[in-house]
Amino acid sequence: MTEHLSQKIFPTTQLEDADGEGHNSSINPTMGEIISKRFSRRNFLQGSLAVSAIAATVSPVALMTAEKARAAGASAFSFPEVEAGVDANHHVAEGYSADVLLRWGDAIFPDSPAFDPTKQTAAAQARQFGYNNDYVGYIPLEGSSEHGLLVVNHEYTNPHLMFPGLVTIADGKIKQGPLNKEQVDIEMAAHGGTIVEIRKVDGKWQVVPEGRYNRRVTAATEMQLTGPVAGNDRVKTSADPTGTRVIGTLNNCAGGVTPWGTYIMAEENFHGYFSGELPADHKEAANYKRYGVPEGGYEWANFYDRYDLAKEPNEPNRFGWIVEVDVMDPASTPKKRTALGRTKHEGAESIVAENGKVVFYLGDDERFDYVYKFVTDGTYNPNDRAANLSLLDTGTLYVAKFDEGGTMQWLPLVHGQGPLTAENGFASQADVLIETRRAGDLLGATKMDRPEDVQPNGVNGKVYVMLTNNTRRKAEQVDAANPRAENAFGHIIEITEDGGDFTATSGKWEVLLKCGDPSVAAVGATFSTETTKNGWFGMPDNCAVDSAGRLWVSTDGNNNKATGRTDGLWAVDTEGEARATSKLFFRVPVGAEMCGPLFTPDDETAFVAVQHPGDGGDDWEGHGRPSYYEDLSTRWPDFKDDMPVRPAVLAITKIGGGKIAV
Repeated sequence: MTEHLSQKIFPTTQLEDADGEGHNSSINPTMGEIISKRFSRRNFLQGSLAVSAIAATVSPVALMTAEKARAAGASAFSFPEVEAGVDANHHVAEGYSADVLLRWGDAIFPDSPAFDPTKQTAAAQARQFGYNNDYVGYIPLEGSSEHGLLVVNHEYTNPHLMFPGLVTIADGKIKQGPLNKEQVDIEMAAHGGTIVEIRKVDGKWQVVPEGRYNRRVTAATEMQLTGPVAGNDRVKTSADPTGTRVIGTLNNCAGGVTPWGTYIMAEENFHGYFSGELPADHKEAANYKRYGVPEGGYEWANFYDRYDLAKEPNEPNRFGWIVEVDVMDPASTPKKRTALGRTKHEGAESIVAENGKVVFYLGDDERFDYVYKFVTDGTYNPNDRAANLSLLDTGTLYVAKFDEGGTMQWLPLVHGQGPLTAENGFASQADVLIETRRAGDLLGATKMDRPEDVQPNGVNGKVYVMLTNNTRRKAEQVDAANPRAENAFGHIIEITEDGGDFTATSGKWEVLLKCGDPSVAAVGATFSTETTKNGWFGMPDNCAVDSAGRLWVSTDGNNNKATGRTDGLWAVDTEGEARATSKLFFRVPVGAEMCGPLFTPDDETAFVAVQHPGDGGDDWEGHGRPSYYEDLSTRWPDFKDDMPVRPAVLAITKIGGGKIAV
């Protein structure tokens, strides 16, 4: 991935890029090594799961749509493709509207103050839409696809884009100055998530500020630790001697919505918020090194002791969890569900298995780290929501091991089994979960190239793993053919669980796509020959499966130097002769990352999140300079001189109505 100038100057951009060496020093084989060995013998694993095994959970209309496309051997998507490129605005396929629904600072309550970028306060931000929207979820009210709750993660903040006067130029050098306490408090209030009622009126979506479920969750919201880690000595602090009460949630990247209608927030790059030092012989030193703690990209430790390792050495163990929020009770305390493990979680997408257990798929977003899934002990009861609210406290967490022959195993991370014993430093299941990465190391899990979204598909029974890139992969680690050393563009893995059972402990896998420009032979991309010059992409990140079982992929890391295009949303065929055909549906403005995406149950709206627009080291004309508050590469989406660039969520609909891409 090309390094932007701003990645050298602005700490939060550097943290988000996550292009470090990785912290996995185990000798476990990488996914690239496994793919290389496998494909030296054969190209593709044959065989697939019959749709009929899961048809009972899928609507007949969705199945018919997918089956018709497969029968015809044609793409399942019908829309005029967007032209790839880079400029200051967003672009959507002809025949569609992409309307801004919520921007940073917008009101979500009747008493929310108007957004004024020159007079920001933490109190105002806590009543406004947060910064850097990432995951987007939709929870229908009374089953409606036109009236529901939008749930949105606010992953992190870019102070150089948020605050006037923070960046200075002296002697030709650009420098970001220190933040004061009020600015740090604003950052904390801009993190977390938003729950807001929305309604479609005359074909256009609107926020309902008076919605009774509207809520902000921030880095200052009280949380409860639940599950095996709750009360453990390793999560006790001077402020919380019980080890059960945590203040705030950090760096919520992707997430999920459970079958029982709760909101899942996934804590990712929590290491960047901690500063200070531990003695080399401290009991948590090796644990923290495995997670990259402390990284110190944020200045919060200057004002809050809990982010200073020297003052609160256990605090980092209280982050890196999956958080569950009961959206139907705005007064409820969000729960950090420790049974799902502690990693740099990208998201947590779920599906109800045939036996009623609920399966969550999770990616640990760092180079050379692992793919996980969690299977609940209990079963989902569609008629008892209250009973479902405790499902995430008991279950089995598994880590993936991919074999070169195209098979795979899900290895249980259970205390007392295999190497997860007291002799190896695991005194209890709490230790296994606090040190999830080390447990995966010892089990021999497969090193992956930044696992991000992992999405189960209830129509075709497959699971799709987005692997964004790994520019740190050395040439001697892989065969020259595939995958690639210094893998800048990433790839997508397709998993078929044995017997069509999402709770299975074994399965099969193959590469759906190796990403990058297929016109450059050395890149080794594997898009179909029907993919146009606009249709290829690199750096797959988030994804969504619509009700017809079609795969949509959003990207993180395209820029005009690396690819000549911005990030965007691509429709990807997974079935029949059109398999591996990709088409560009929506693209973001310069500097932005494409997050979300999310489809309403009727597939008539696609919500997308445009994150950190205007960030990066090049404007849309290719000038090599960083972008900051006073000198922005774009003022999207307002395009007003008195407004900075603002992350925002958009609602995409077909002009005149109807299903997306049909």
